[in-house]
Amino acid sequence: MRGKAVVVGVFAILLAGLPAIAQDELRQEISVQGTGFFTKDSTGNGVFQHSTDTGGFVLSYRYHFNKWVAADASYGYIRNTQQNFISSSASNVETDVHQATGALVVTVPYGAFGLHPYVLAGAGALVFDPTGNAGGFVPGATTQARAAFVYGGGVDWNLTQHFAIRAEYRGFVYERPDFGLESMHSGATTHTAQPSAGIVFRF
Repeated sequence: MRGKAVVVGVFAILLAGLPAIAQDELRQEISVQGTGFFTKDSTGNGVFQHSTDTGGFVLSYRYHFNKWVAADASYGYIRNTQQNFISSSASNVETDVHQATGALVVTVPYGAFGLHPYVLAGAGALVFDPTGNAGGFVPGATTQARAAFVYGGGVDWNLTQHFAIRAEYRGFVYERPDFGLESMHSGATTHTAQPSAGIVFRF
C-alpha cells in the first residue's frame, strides 16, 4: 500500500503543476498504451542484478501550451518482474512496478501523411512493490521507490481530429532497488527501455 500511496502522491503533484484547463479546442489529450519493460543487467559492490523482461500499460495526460510544446503526466503499471540478485548466493524478489513521471514534450506540428513526431524529457519515480509470491520472496524485502530520469520520443498518426495512434519509446535511468536489504545493495545505475503503442483521444 505504501508504494501505491507514493505513486498517487507523485501523480497528484504532477497534475497540480499543469495549468488550468483552457477553453481552446484540442489542447488536451489522454492516451492508453501497452508497453514492454526491458532492463539492462548491472553489477556493483559484488552484486550482479538481472530483471526479467515483462510488460504492462501506461496512462498519460498531455496538455499543449501551443503547437510545439506540451506537458505530460503519466502513470504506468508493470506486472510481476523478477529482480534477480547474485552475490555469495542467489535470491529472487518478484515485484510489481508502478511508475509516475512528468515530462516536457516538443512536437513537430506539421508532419507528412498525418504523422507528428515528438521528443520528451523529464523525471519521476519507479516504485518496486514485492508481491510476496512463493519463489519470489526474500524475508525483510520492502517496497522501495527510486527517482528516475526519463527521456524518449515517439510519433502520433492522426486518424481524425480527435483520435490518433501512438508509437513511443521511453528510457528510464535510475539506481537499482535493494528493497532495504544491505545484502542486495549494489549502488549500480541501470537503464530500462519501455517501447509502447496505443491510442490517443484529444479534446
